[in-house]
Amino acid sequence: MQIIQNRRGFLAGAAAAGASGLLGAPKPAWAEPPPEVTRIRTSVYPKVSDCVTPFYAAEELLRAEGFTEVEFVQPASDAEGLRLVADGQVDIESYDAPIILQLIESGTPLKVLAGLHVGCIELLAGLHVTSVKDLRGRRVGINQLNGLGHVLLRLMAANVGVDTDRDIEWVETSNALELLAEGKIDAFLATPPDPLIARDRKIGHPILVTATDRPWSQYFCCLIYGSADFVSQYPVAAKRALRALLKSVDLCVSDPQAAARRSVEKGFASSYDYALRTLAEARYGVWREYDPADTLTFYALRMKELGMITTSPNEVLAANTDWRFVDELKRELKT
Repeated sequence: MQIIQNRRGFLAGAAAAGASGLLGAPKPAWAEPPPEVTRIRTSVYPKVSDCVTPFYAAEELLRAEGFTEVEFVQPASDAEGLRLVADGQVDIESYDAPIILQLIESGTPLKVLAGLHVGCIELLAGLHVTSVKDLRGRRVGINQLNGLGHVLLRLMAANVGVDTDRDIEWVETSNALELLAEGKIDAFLATPPDPLIARDRKIGHPILVTATDRPWSQYFCCLIYGSADFVSQYPVAAKRALRALLKSVDLCVSDPQAAARRSVEKGFASSYDYALRTLAEARYGVWREYDPADTLTFYALRMKELGMITTSPNEVLAANTDWRFVDELKRELKT
């Protein structure tokens, strides 16, 4: 596991001024006490995903909130990445709602804090497949069993009456896009930048787009969550970190070019073009309007129905969420 540590030679005041120039610093931030800790740790996805650009572009904003040490922890694999919070190596990060619910089910101590964005995922298929129902009897690529693609596809298929245990042949692969191009699989769930690459190369076509197709477009795709210890022990730091990240989300809407450029400069984005196009197509401007509790409830119900989890939505909301910070920030960061 690699830790990318940014210790630049500029003063915290200069960082604050720079961040204020980007989005403005609301007065309540400075009326609060400083963060209880000055180090903040988040993760870099093993497979670069442009949809989490708000995290990658937030360093100056985090420094403006009083974090003098910003660490991006890079796990060696997806499996290792999902253990970072449980192992105490990451303070705050984001992931898709179904994976967060799996973490909760496994006992990972975490608190969901806010929504990040809606709709970065597309279900890509060969030209002979025209709908999710057409996946019956087909070969579908997934990165791993019980990984994000597998879980979401089971939910999507069940939503239209397809029995994934009986009707779909799962193909585990790390290169689903190429297998689709070669006709060796019939579909796979694509995360950025793969939908854009497929479009540019004219590989397959989307049969479901979570940014626009119901019910998926009605709920957050990714949510922001923190280590339960970090949130409970350092509430000022937790709120300040969340404020920086949500301001970075706003930056992705108001100045996507700057957000994409910052992500590329740090070496996190796949390319400037793909990062910018992802910011234009995913929906980042809804964190004030959508309710993250609705997202958790929706996915928890669907996953419980399919036996993926045993925890009820009410149990999740009671034990694994903390909405006080986002509720306050909705009032502070009014557009």
